[in-house]
Amino acid sequence: MAGSRTHEFHAVAFVESLPLREVAAEIAGEVRPAATGGRPLYDLRRALGEGEAFYFSFGAVVFRDVATPEREAEVARLRLKRHLQIAANESVRVRVLPEATLGVADGYLTVDTLTPGRCLIIALTIAQSAAVEYYERIVDEMFGKTAEWVDGLEKRGTVKMSVRPLHRFIGHALATRSEVITVLHLLDKPDETWDDPSMAAIYDDLRDEFDLGDRHDALEHKLKNVQESLELILDVARDRRLFLLEASVVALIMLEIVLSLVRAH
Repeated sequence: MAGSRTHEFHAVAFVESLPLREVAAEIAGEVRPAATGGRPLYDLRRALGEGEAFYFSFGAVVFRDVATPEREAEVARLRLKRHLQIAANESVRVRVLPEATLGVADGYLTVDTLTPGRCLIIALTIAQSAAVEYYERIVDEMFGKTAEWVDGLEKRGTVKMSVRPLHRFIGHALATRSEVITVLHLLDKPDETWDDPSMAAIYDDLRDEFDLGDRHDALEHKLKNVQESLELILDVARDRRLFLLEASVVALIMLEIVLSLVRAH
């Protein structure tokens, strides 16, 4: 179509967070300070090749119109310096069509114009989607392990005598839950969308395209179920240990009585 152009945004999410001060010191990037009363829309941005790259502290980098060799080279550079593990990839194509209505259709986000602010919103949303994909996997894994403990409780009516593995798992689960909740908070709707209806529309359309709302709610629901299950298992473990302690005390009292009777005779 006359006047139309297509842009590609590609996100790479890492297992680890990005130390942006280090990254900023290595590149000629623009660091945006936090807005008063809210967090910044993005953390670090710079030109790269024919396009640009956006870096996010929760462990994601997004490339706009960056050729594959340059994109792979930048990811390799980040990984080599910090031993980062790639967790997920996500991409979206944006079609700029003058006088078009904002919306997502046929795998494209269509906009009438692509401003720097809109680029930021798109980059942030796709970075969120890639990050959520990784956290979905680790929460599913934690959810599955919790289900194994609950299944054992259902079959035996109690937990194993040794609670050390349970304590280790609870510690790991709590640390994971804390990390996921922290990252989910970072993925809240940016303040800038409240001031610009067009940015808000783009953000909402992309969130719907990636099902970010439902995925966010599903993660919180699973985390809540894990917490409730662990509380139940821990209560059962405590009750069993208390019962064994009380039984030991009773046994010692009975032994003392028996010994007293033996000595009396």
